[in-house]
Amino acid sequence: MTSLENLPAFLGYFAGSLTLLAIFLVVQTWFLRIPEWQLIREGNTAAALSVAGGAGGFALPLASAIFHAAGFADMVVWAVISGVLQFATCAAMRLLRRDVGAALARGDMAEATVMAAASLIIGLLNAACLS
Repeated sequence: MTSLENLPAFLGYFAGSLTLLAIFLVVQTWFLRIPEWQLIREGNTAAALSVAGGAGGFALPLASAIFHAAGFADMVVWAVISGVLQFATCAAMRLLRRDVGAALARGDMAEATVMAAASLIIGLLNAACLS
């Protein structure tokens, strides 16, 4: 068997993971209720850090799910569970800091750092639990 025999599976998982990441980012933007992508285009580093932390916090368990899943459908199920945990983290942070959306919109880097760190920490723990 040559390694190129695995190319279709690789492409399927890679395309699937990029699709799941894109869906996660769309839902995250809707969930925060601030125009993060517009803020990023305007040079708002806080919004960029928040998006990057969320994406990283989702990608960590997604990578673990790809590695440990019994198949593609199993990976999707664990990706959905990981996404729900990320949104729960975001909701918890919004309860702790009710003005997080406004803080990110005005470029508050401290708020963005805490949001990104929370997402990455939960993502890392989630990824470890998938192994």
